[in-house]
Amino acid sequence: MEQVKANIGQELFKIEITSPSGNVVIADEPITKGGQDRGFSPKELLAASLAACTCATLKMYASHKAWDLQKVIVEITLLEEEGKTTFNRALYVEGNLDEEQRARLLSVANACPIHKILTHQIEINTQLV
Repeated sequence: MEQVKANIGQELFKIEITSPSGNVVIADEPITKGGQDRGFSPKELLAASLAACTCATLKMYASHKAWDLQKVIVEITLLEEEGKTTFNRALYVEGNLDEEQRARLLSVANACPIHKILTHQIEINTQLV
């Protein structure tokens, strides 16, 4: 089970997010929404999670296969429409890869853990303590 903690104090919209290992990320809202734009917005963090997981998954897979994957760039565009959210993901891979390897990397990207979480049924249980 993964657990992160987020807290906000008196500074409007500045949120400190801490991982169990002590890593800290600052989230904030854009200036247009009343924040100071000192960190990722919550929606940017969600898109960043998919991008980071995709990069790591592709690199791990290629390393395991001893493929010459030099660099992975993942761009995520999050679009919200009435009743639907779409993540458009563009993958840029650099290295000495043939078409079969490139096709396999696309398949692997679709199996990254965050992709699986976002495409399966999601349930959120909330309690006030």
